[in-house]
Amino acid sequence: MVGAVLAQLDLQFFLMVLAGSTAGLLVGAIPGLSVTMATAILVSITYGWPMKTALALIMGVYVSGVFGGAVSAILINIPGAPSSIATTLDGFPMAQKGEASKALWAATSQSFVGTLIGLLILALVAKPMTRIALAFTPTDYFLLAVFGLTTVGSLTSKSFTKGLISAVFGVLVSMVGIDPIMGTPRFTFGSTQLMGGIGLVAALIGLFGFAEVLTQIGQRNLTPISATAGRMKVDFRETFKHFPLSFRASIIGTFIGALPGVGGPVASLLAYDHARKTVKKPSRPFGEGAVEGIVASESANNACIGGALIPMLTLAIPGDAVTAVILSAFYVHGLRPGPLLFTETPDLFYTILAAGFVGAFVMLLLGIVFSPLLCKVVLVPKRILLPVVGVLCVIGSYAVNASMFDVLVMLIFGLLGFAMRERGYAVAPMVLGIVLGPLMDSNFRRAVSLASSGDNMLVSMFAHPITLVLLALIVISVLSGIPAVTRLFNRKEATGKRATAN
Repeated sequence: MVGAVLAQLDLQFFLMVLAGSTAGLLVGAIPGLSVTMATAILVSITYGWPMKTALALIMGVYVSGVFGGAVSAILINIPGAPSSIATTLDGFPMAQKGEASKALWAATSQSFVGTLIGLLILALVAKPMTRIALAFTPTDYFLLAVFGLTTVGSLTSKSFTKGLISAVFGVLVSMVGIDPIMGTPRFTFGSTQLMGGIGLVAALIGLFGFAEVLTQIGQRNLTPISATAGRMKVDFRETFKHFPLSFRASIIGTFIGALPGVGGPVASLLAYDHARKTVKKPSRPFGEGAVEGIVASESANNACIGGALIPMLTLAIPGDAVTAVILSAFYVHGLRPGPLLFTETPDLFYTILAAGFVGAFVMLLLGIVFSPLLCKVVLVPKRILLPVVGVLCVIGSYAVNASMFDVLVMLIFGLLGFAMRERGYAVAPMVLGIVLGPLMDSNFRRAVSLASSGDNMLVSMFAHPITLVLLALIVISVLSGIPAVTRLFNRKEATGKRATAN
């Protein structure tokens, strides 16, 4: 396999990956410009190109684009992509403490690690993982979404109850639009513009970006985000130190990526929750600038790349929006992904692997080269930076659908995010609810519809091994998120340690 991958490499291949990676970094770092959008444009541009050249360019955009979302998340508290939501929780606090360079290096190195692990898993266990993903029933997808919502305790360090309220409100927001099962309007209040639902990107930019602008203006603090950006230090020892966590997060990311329709936001948030529960001595408390939070989030969302490619290549089922566009590129070039891909056109599988691995190394190089320049953003006085960020919020929300309505949605969610922060409600759980709401809604109703035809609805819905495992995980996650239960276990652990010491 190694020889087949290396056989794909030549100068033109490297240059295409480099061009794609540079474009992906820029697209990912600018709020409102998505990797999916860039990939769709590339499919039309590369229509007449050889498939190998087209895949090199597209995979370069894919790999670096996912990482690029961390740049704006760390520097200006706006996730460049939904999969970078968890990165803002500790990345921006690190930038405020003068550690922007350290945060960007952590994001760069761990995105590199996550990409490599995801692609290695793709190369080694593509078919077995696809069989597991296909074993998921609608009930399992619903429970997976519920399990994701139980992580709200990890997204807010102050109040589990307020985090849960925020998440539930996000689920309600996700219900706006056309009912996916019945095809009837819900919560649109007669507005045709709400028929398509609330745009995730517009809500994301408003809740994080515009709300941050309003918060800074309200504090009347026009000094730079930080007095220092910190010195860029390429520290591979730090990367190896966090490798056990990044490996576990990458496994989570790859597995979630292999589940069609779930994707990077869920993977990064579940990995962040895992880090918060398993890392005993973080560099700082999570949510206040713990580098472990960036490690988990960025490893997981880049590992999703390899995971999302698994069902696309083996079954022609896209794992996320980007792989759906890549799948269309295959069809445009007259190719048929699926079980026969490995026997009829195996070179394409090795081309994707080669482009992904080269893209990971190019992404690492670009991060090292450009991070010192990007870090200067935190040194810009806020009287200059805040208007620029405000304009980016407007442009980013407008760019998705070329709609002024999305700009209005962004402004409304910006005001809502500002009010939530003032009242102590975290906005990240709300975004999690918006992301997971459609997954919960459609799959729960499908599960009920399928189970209602059986003799026993409860047995039909829940009597499956994967379902029982997910139910157990939900119970454990809920109990661990309740402060009273956490305090009880902490007291027992402290008592046990004292008894051992005596």
